[in-house]
Amino acid sequence: MAGESSSPATMTPFETGERVVVAVVVSRVLLSLPLSLISHGFSLFLLCLSAFLIELRAESSPLLLSRFSARRGASSGILLGAVTLPAVMMSKLVQLTRAISLHQAEQDELAHVTMQYWAASASCCAILIYLSVVMSQGKKNESSSSSVWLTRASLTGTVLYGAACFVSLSMISHTGLNTSLKMLWMLFHGLAAVKLIRHLLCTFPSCASIGEALLVTSGLVLYFGDFLACTIAKICEKLIPVDLVSISYGIRRTETGIIVQGLLLGLLLFPIVFRFVLHIYESSLRKRDGPPRNCSDTAKSVFFFVSILLFMVVAVPSWMQFVHDFHQHPFLWVLTFVFSEPLKRLSLCIYWVLLIVVSVLRFYNISRGSKVERILLRKYYHLMAVLMFLPALVLQPKFLDLAFGAALAVFIALEIIRPLGEPLHHFMNAFTDHRDSEFLIVSHFSLLLGCALPIWMSSGFNDRALSPFAGILSLGIGDTLASMVGHKYGVLRWSKTGKKTVEGTAAGITSMMAVCFMLVPVLASMGYILSQGWWSLLVAVTATGMLEAYTAQLDNAFIPLVFYALLCL
Repeated sequence: MAGESSSPATMTPFETGERVVVAVVVSRVLLSLPLSLISHGFSLFLLCLSAFLIELRAESSPLLLSRFSARRGASSGILLGAVTLPAVMMSKLVQLTRAISLHQAEQDELAHVTMQYWAASASCCAILIYLSVVMSQGKKNESSSSSVWLTRASLTGTVLYGAACFVSLSMISHTGLNTSLKMLWMLFHGLAAVKLIRHLLCTFPSCASIGEALLVTSGLVLYFGDFLACTIAKICEKLIPVDLVSISYGIRRTETGIIVQGLLLGLLLFPIVFRFVLHIYESSLRKRDGPPRNCSDTAKSVFFFVSILLFMVVAVPSWMQFVHDFHQHPFLWVLTFVFSEPLKRLSLCIYWVLLIVVSVLRFYNISRGSKVERILLRKYYHLMAVLMFLPALVLQPKFLDLAFGAALAVFIALEIIRPLGEPLHHFMNAFTDHRDSEFLIVSHFSLLLGCALPIWMSSGFNDRALSPFAGILSLGIGDTLASMVGHKYGVLRWSKTGKKTVEGTAAGITSMMAVCFMLVPVLASMGYILSQGWWSLLVAVTATGMLEAYTAQLDNAFIPLVFYALLCL
């Protein structure tokens, strides 16, 4: 694995459980494609093949990636990390194609998701090229013919991938200039992804495997690209009444989507802005007459809190109002939205607060004095997520969208502030496991995002009523029951080195199917159209359960996305 430079080069098995599950998932996606998406499917196949070859090469010689301080105890995860987000976007394309055939969606919406697919896959492809280059530079002392073959195969796949991208973008473009600009837009995503993954792996050592960092990077670049596209499209709309750049896919946002995006991206950008402003301020202090001096710790703290308040209350809402026609301050819009149905939404908020307070206090005391394994203790928070989100998703789905954004904003703010307060650091550290580190606590983010992403991505046309429940079902039900049953009753292990058991996996799959059986009549009674066959659902649940059993990656991040992709088909 990357980062473990002390071990000699060893050969890893060609066929592992994780790779088999990824092959099944990708095959399921490809076999569901209509003829109009053949070029997209060809690119996904090439991406999968290239990622597979690079992962083989990386794991057969761990020294090649020793420059990256990846998380110990996990495989590189390159294949899973490279194909997950593109497979999700491909499933959305398949779903939209069905909508267009039923005259329930427009071609513009298909072009919008097509751009998102190519942006996500371009980010992953660029990172794969970067990893291949890094490994080629590190193989100075090795002259293996298989290494040369893998390098040539990867480069050939990259060229064919670029050709498939060009053909696909040409089909949704009006002119050659339009196609060229879109190709440049994809190149921008690729370069940004390479820059970002290098920054993440260096800034947060031992926090993520290569595959986990790849997934986070492609997701952030896609989200930031949408942010930039949204802003550029609005500027072009005001200055040039003609859509010359044709990257307006980012403009398709609701009020809730704009507010959530502004909150999250504002908090992610704030540390960069704060460091820049603080550097300018300290430089001005040094230039004044007198001895050179730096800003005191107290002044830095005051400056920090004043800056974040101004940034989040003035700067970020100003962007929201620029890109979307809010008739009032966005935060006032939120209050209006909440009080439009005060009985239901305020009651839900009170229920959430009470549940969080009771659970946190209870489990915090248990975590300090209990001998129960931390990873098992944290599964109770997965059950708490079911109690919180499942009723809200059935009764108040739009309000839950906004609540997820607010909760993620609180988590990001706490993570920014955590290094400044020792009590807060110790409190949050009580709910971590071996996959967290002193630099970054990822467990809270991954659980919340795992539940939120399928719900956010199900906005718009959705003919699969169970797809928004993908995160809640896979993490809150399947993963939790698999861990608890496997820990208490598990005997047969899937592998000699792993802890996952056959009994736990069977319990996870069975529990997910049972909850689906109970959810279907409830959703049908509320007017949801249920068009998904039980055989397709069984394949999705089984593949998700097997991925949970075999993967050494952060399951909170990958399992909900894979389950969602399969449910959309």
